[in-house]
Amino acid sequence: SGRSRRKSGKGFSTMIINKADTPRDIRDFINYPYTLYRKDPVWVAPLRSEIKAQFNPRSNLFLEHCEWQLFLLKEKGKVIGRIAAFIDHLAMDFWKERVGFFGYYECIPNESASVLLLNAAKNWLQEKKCTSMRGPWSFVSQEWGMVVEGFKSPVIMAPYNPPYYNDQMTTYGLEKVKDMRCWEISFPDGYRIPERILSLTDKVAERYGIKIRSFNMKEYDQEILNIIELSNACLIQNWGYSPATEAEGRAMAQEMKRIIQPRGVLFAQDQSGRLVGFAIVLPDINSLLKGLNGRLFPFGFIKLLWGIPRLRRYRMFALAVIPEFQHKAVDSLLYRALNESLRSKDLWIEINYVLEDNIAMINAINKLEAKPSKLYRVYEMEI
Repeated sequence: SGRSRRKSGKGFSTMIINKADTPRDIRDFINYPYTLYRKDPVWVAPLRSEIKAQFNPRSNLFLEHCEWQLFLLKEKGKVIGRIAAFIDHLAMDFWKERVGFFGYYECIPNESASVLLLNAAKNWLQEKKCTSMRGPWSFVSQEWGMVVEGFKSPVIMAPYNPPYYNDQMTTYGLEKVKDMRCWEISFPDGYRIPERILSLTDKVAERYGIKIRSFNMKEYDQEILNIIELSNACLIQNWGYSPATEAEGRAMAQEMKRIIQPRGVLFAQDQSGRLVGFAIVLPDINSLLKGLNGRLFPFGFIKLLWGIPRLRRYRMFALAVIPEFQHKAVDSLLYRALNESLRSKDLWIEINYVLEDNIAMINAINKLEAKPSKLYRVYEMEI
């Protein structure tokens, strides 16, 4: 544990940072954002049960290949910040780099507080022989980054933070390592797929004999394996990607089962029936969670059950095409097929997210005339 003294109007006040190891500490760690963001109209309280499960090695298999440490920062017994430091052995082996992560960062607008938190993470990672610290990262696949632009309500499984967190990062010496960009498509605001995309995708389907089919719920387990195999084949070159274990894939499949809609998961296949790409949109249940304060009971459950089938708001969660079919507008074909599959006059989709240097994907999205909406940033420093 560390102590920091800083002057306040009434002389000295004391901040204390400690490892959060006891059940009570972990509860305080999980609950802190619900206090911090209580008056923030933009924040959406995630389901407490889901967040709790992220920190439980029995329910979150990602933790099987990680070592982690949670820290709580308190002043006069009151929580004023939190951070997690962790290493992912699988990612480290895959990237051949000693990268350590920080995540779950929350902090009051106070520089001393943020320095204490980031120091705690950095020191722990140095003890684990890491040579750099990267974040914010999380115990959930692909949930990374800090919002830098577009502080609007987050979609499902997306980060949210106040703008001042970015100042706390750069003041500490962390630098941008990668940006991720988001776009939105809003039919209520008059969006329509551009005519030239329609003719382009007709030609692509014809030239390469590409057919699009939707997810077959009767073959659920096989379809999930198809997605995992395609992901590993398509995304292996992507920055920050490390393959999920089969057990993690299966666990994620169970999670998805509750909210997945077959018409929102599409596969592209070539003439021989081989799968060459896929796209997944998830219903944005965050728009139903507003006002529930993270609790399903007594009435949240009803709201979700009633609301999910009626939702017309989605997060574009993944789109990938195998290397030999990249740069052939198969991605545009999948985007178009999704729009047709989900067809609705009040359809709204956030494409969330695309790495800033994925030029082919960004070009495809620009051709679709989607509107830029958010920018996330991952920071890193040598330690």
